[in-house]
Amino acid sequence: MRQEESVDHKHGAETDDSIRIRCASRLRRRMRSRGGVFAAVLVVFLLVCTVAAAAAAITISRKQQHRPSASAARLCDMFAAGSWVVDESYPLYDSTTCPFIRSEFDCSRYGRPDKQYLKYRWQPTPPCSLPRFDGLTLLRMWSGKKVMFVGDSLALNQYESLLCMLHAAAPNARTTLSPASGKIDSSTSVRFEEYNVTVTYYLTHYLVDLVTEKAGRVLKLDAIDQGRDWLGADVLVFDSWHWWPRSGPTQPWDYIQEGNMVLKDMDRTQAFTKALNTWARWVDANLVQTNTRVFFQGISPSHYRGLDWGVSARKSCMGETQPVNQTAAGYPGGPIPQQAILRSVLAGMQKPVYLLDFTYLSQLRKDAHPTKYNGGIFGEDCTHWCIAGLPDTWNVLFYAALTSRQ
Repeated sequence: MRQEESVDHKHGAETDDSIRIRCASRLRRRMRSRGGVFAAVLVVFLLVCTVAAAAAAITISRKQQHRPSASAARLCDMFAAGSWVVDESYPLYDSTTCPFIRSEFDCSRYGRPDKQYLKYRWQPTPPCSLPRFDGLTLLRMWSGKKVMFVGDSLALNQYESLLCMLHAAAPNARTTLSPASGKIDSSTSVRFEEYNVTVTYYLTHYLVDLVTEKAGRVLKLDAIDQGRDWLGADVLVFDSWHWWPRSGPTQPWDYIQEGNMVLKDMDRTQAFTKALNTWARWVDANLVQTNTRVFFQGISPSHYRGLDWGVSARKSCMGETQPVNQTAAGYPGGPIPQQAILRSVLAGMQKPVYLLDFTYLSQLRKDAHPTKYNGGIFGEDCTHWCIAGLPDTWNVLFYAALTSRQ
């Protein structure tokens, strides 16, 4: 009030309009005198915004590592868009020189007479292409690291194929097998000594825990205590599904447990989904803050029903020597339903997980199974794959994912 009264006393004769004009003039002079300061503040503000936007972009880029954009995925799908072509430079190695192949996968050793199944190379549809596998590059990239395959015998298939491919690249490299017998007692490893690289296979049919209690063997859908054995790996490749549908004498559990609920049985796809979500929570809880690269092997198909590839239901993979003829409609048997569940679970995870989506291209390879050339271990085997053979292509795609900058 005092300030207003002094103004009124000093300029008592002024009109309201003259007062407003005089105040506006003073304001303009003050703004001109402070214009440089305002401009400097504005420049600083814009710089801060630019830096913040760049930092946010970097953060988003890191969070989306191994998750290509939707437009990139449409342009190049290494897995679902392509065809099998004959390549006379194949196979990538001579299986008779590889010391790591188990009898059940060693088709050549057990007398498979045809060789054409070894000559097929997966060729993605342009503009997508695959690099040539370079085992020495991979060994150098993995120097000082541990790579672990975690899962059932389909993970073992890929593991042994990769060992053969690395051995072919460095045939004179000294290797150490642990245990020396090669027996899988929960796990087995091969160490490439000169490169300080360890490649491990860890056996688990369901990813979640299977424990023996007084009541019997219990499959615990919400527990992964065995996961402590996976910590410390720099690269993890998981797989599951093959054992979930099993029943009768080959089913290795007596009860399924979730929380306090114990059941004699459950819909197998539902149980698989619950276990997969338990695995996803374990990965997010234990690996988000690490540099561990995580992959999941697509569900590997079997070929026991000819209807799946458009022939008689009584036909199996026995005697097959050619891939399935591709059509615009895709594989006649359609996709494996559990593959959609796997994609959905991976999409909801905080830790980026790269899906090695081998399913479709493997569905086309009814000719690549061991059938009866497996030392009599699995009988007529239309589930696993010969080594050398299809799993080598899985590892070419694995190599492409590992070395891609996309």
